[in-house]
Amino acid sequence: MNPSNDPSPRLAEIAGQPLRPRGSNQVGLRQFNERVVLQALRTHGRLAKADLARITGLTAQTIGLIIARLDEDDLLTRGAPVRGKVGQPSVPIGLNPDGAFAIGIKIARRSADWLLVDFTGRVRERISETYAFPDASTLLPTIRTHLEELLRRLGPLASRVVGVGVAAPFQLGGWHRMLGLTRAQSDAWNQLDLAAEVQRMTSLPVSFARDTVAACVAELLQGKGRDIHSFLYLFLDTFIGGGLVLHSRLHRGEHGNAGAVASLPLGVAERGAGEVPPQLLSRASLWDLEQRLREHGLDPMAAYDDRALQEPWWPHARQWVDDAARALAHCVVSGAAFLDLPAVVIDGAVAPALLSELIGCTGQALAAYNWEGLQTPPRLMPGSIGSDARALGGALLPLHATFAPDWDVFLKA
Repeated sequence: MNPSNDPSPRLAEIAGQPLRPRGSNQVGLRQFNERVVLQALRTHGRLAKADLARITGLTAQTIGLIIARLDEDDLLTRGAPVRGKVGQPSVPIGLNPDGAFAIGIKIARRSADWLLVDFTGRVRERISETYAFPDASTLLPTIRTHLEELLRRLGPLASRVVGVGVAAPFQLGGWHRMLGLTRAQSDAWNQLDLAAEVQRMTSLPVSFARDTVAACVAELLQGKGRDIHSFLYLFLDTFIGGGLVLHSRLHRGEHGNAGAVASLPLGVAERGAGEVPPQLLSRASLWDLEQRLREHGLDPMAAYDDRALQEPWWPHARQWVDDAARALAHCVVSGAAFLDLPAVVIDGAVAPALLSELIGCTGQALAAYNWEGLQTPPRLMPGSIGSDARALGGALLPLHATFAPDWDVFLKA
């Protein structure tokens, strides 16, 4: 896949704003300060004007002017007045859920999702498709159909959709031999510019991000990232992937692959041995669990739902958890050695109970490593969003590009 509209450099700026954005009272920063106020409301929920002034560092007069302008654009709502001991009652101000919308599209190796997300980041509509592996000639018309359907469901509010975010692997046809694909099937996806294809379907601006980066963005903006400033993010799907957050900023890397842990080797390559060490994806991906279930005549798609914890699937899933946990522990130790991270957040397209088992076993596996010279092991934490993280992150791309504080606005001003 060769996305031509990869917003990753800008994404690092959008996603990396401090959790308590500070504004400026200088003339010429109107749009920037409006976005600072919107970001404060998104982060803290409903706030009175006085609280907005305190959090953003803007004057009460500036806050009043900004609120009036945002009211004109129907971006705000007001709650019931709150009476204090003295003075006039304060009126909490919040984001209007119908103020703006975005559509997130996730294309993965086993499923696709379309999410309609409102101004507060809540999922309002959902469409899902499952398949053994996506066929480009079939899936592209389906993408258009479901995109148009979500816009139709909005009715008159469709004019408030600010963009479409697409989340997919950079190489959807990668590792085709493991997946049992032909070279032609693999090449069909790897040579396809998915962002450009979706852009041909709509007049809305289309953004693209690697699927696990989009999931990491969702966690950064609406999950653990609100409280943890640096973490390695791991997402379990058909193949494992991830992202990296440093100091509340999405770290992209030179080629946009920072945190792409799938290719991490699980051993030392010996010269002349004739074999290379296996990669993390071969041990800690749901593809491996699929194969174990298939070998025993069981539905392999149980790897993605609650059946994995039930008989007759659980004995095989239990063994996969043990093996995957050891591989993940190797990844965590490697990340801790290079990055000195306080936390690792693990999420995925799996049942929450299975994810909890995996995290617990990974923590036990970490105890087998020598931590001398390193600090204590990073905290292992479950993700906050689950399977929706990739499509939700895709939808957040256009929402935050339109409404979050952006230093480009500051420089233009």
